[in-house]
Amino acid sequence: MYKDYFGLKEDPFSIAPDPQFLYMSARHREALAHLIYGMKSDSGFVLLTGEVGTGKTTVCRCLLGQVPENSEIAFILNPKLSVVELLATICDELAIVYPQENSSVKVFIDLINRYLLDAHSQEKQTVLIIDEAQNLSVDVLEQIRLLTNLETDKRKLLQVIMLGQPELNHMLERQELRQLAQRVTARYHLEPLSKNEIGAYLNHRLAIAGVERPLFPAATVAKLYKLTGGVPRLINLLCDRGLLGAYVRSVNIVSPALLTEAANEVFGPKRGKKSAGDNFWQWFWVAVLSALLVVGIYFLFVLVRQPSPENSIEKQNVVVPINPVETEVEKQN
Repeated sequence: MYKDYFGLKEDPFSIAPDPQFLYMSARHREALAHLIYGMKSDSGFVLLTGEVGTGKTTVCRCLLGQVPENSEIAFILNPKLSVVELLATICDELAIVYPQENSSVKVFIDLINRYLLDAHSQEKQTVLIIDEAQNLSVDVLEQIRLLTNLETDKRKLLQVIMLGQPELNHMLERQELRQLAQRVTARYHLEPLSKNEIGAYLNHRLAIAGVERPLFPAATVAKLYKLTGGVPRLINLLCDRGLLGAYVRSVNIVSPALLTEAANEVFGPKRGKKSAGDNFWQWFWVAVLSALLVVGIYFLFVLVRQPSPENSIEKQNVVVPINPVETEVEKQN
């Protein structure tokens, strides 16, 4: 709607994982380097983790645009599968023909093993990429580990790249998955953009979409960081809505006030008014007040149990009467 108004050829802040719009920050370059390493090496497992919306899938899409011609890729986007469904999906991705009524794990593994050996004989490399891998069950993860047992004397026949949220690392700490965890040879956690990177991120996406002039002033960029914490997906959502607001009001830039309105629409009024920094200080003061309350209760308890000075003096000055003892002479009289 606002593309013609700003002279844009494409939507600059779509949340689709388009590698054309990928802003290669230092973190994203390092993440991509880990994935390329996992694809070209004989290492077995490579993990890329990050919070929701940090750009893991976009980095992976960028990787797919750089795969060598001798590579065969099985890309699984929906990992909520049983073991049999996983093996069938791998076969579908690699165009391995199998009986549609088959439910035998052994049949699938034999077919995949035969495919991998044939690909190896043609000097082809096979890579399994799984997105949202934190949703994999323990049984499926163990089956993936068993697939990496397929190897020749010199190299493994299947490389595995798993993308997921931080929960994936916690899963691999489980005792029953320790063998898989030991096969992970490279890990990288993708952090959100820093405050200083957001301006360059916005200008990069605007330039790809056809606009070279800045549409977000410095004050808006600072506000954007507070509202999103540097998460690219949240940045895209707010910037898209902010440009729409600027178009509706016939202005040429997105002001901090417009961004706040956009945040209220996207996140709701409460989230739009509070930033990540606000939340930090809110919890900080809650913690401080809680600590003071505990200390106050402790001292109150001590003071209640401790006797007052007046009571102590009274106790010290109490005279205990002593009954006289009658002597034998007094008794006789």
